[in-house]
Amino acid sequence: MGKKASPQGRKDKELGTVSLLGDTKTQYPETYSPSILEKFPNKNPENDAWTSFICTEFTSLCPKTGQPDFAKIFINYIADKEMVESKSLKIYLFSFRNHGDFHEDCVQKICKDLFKLMKPKFIEVMGDFTPRGGIAIFPYASMDNGQKEFKNLKNVRMANYSPGKYGMDLARLY
Repeated sequence: MGKKASPQGRKDKELGTVSLLGDTKTQYPETYSPSILEKFPNKNPENDAWTSFICTEFTSLCPKTGQPDFAKIFINYIADKEMVESKSLKIYLFSFRNHGDFHEDCVQKICKDLFKLMKPKFIEVMGDFTPRGGIAIFPYASMDNGQKEFKNLKNVRMANYSPGKYGMDLARLY
């Protein structure tokens, strides 16, 4: 961290709460760990812009059998004053690896944890879980900051939701 940021980049004091980025040895938690999430200031809170994350290797455990469940997790949000740091998000999502919960509960937890951390204008989280027993599950959760335009956005997206609608064609990733 001794390296100075360029005049156009972020200053060290702006990165004060970001500690995982740049670590040479990443420590992965053994259990669900929302406290691992880190945030940084949004330099452009006056602009509404989408940020999307796709985790293609999400795993959790069935709460009854302990069998692994696999999914792609899609996170879309419109930041307000703070944004989630991506390495901490990766480690946080990894923390579900030994967590026993239903698919729907995992998606709800992710949405609530990220909303609590960043307090975005709008956030939605979708899970695309690998079918087990012939049934695919696509849970969806969203939250808004209460402002009319984002409340309306939430209502419209919830009313129009269908599996894959707010995700991405994964062929674009590879």
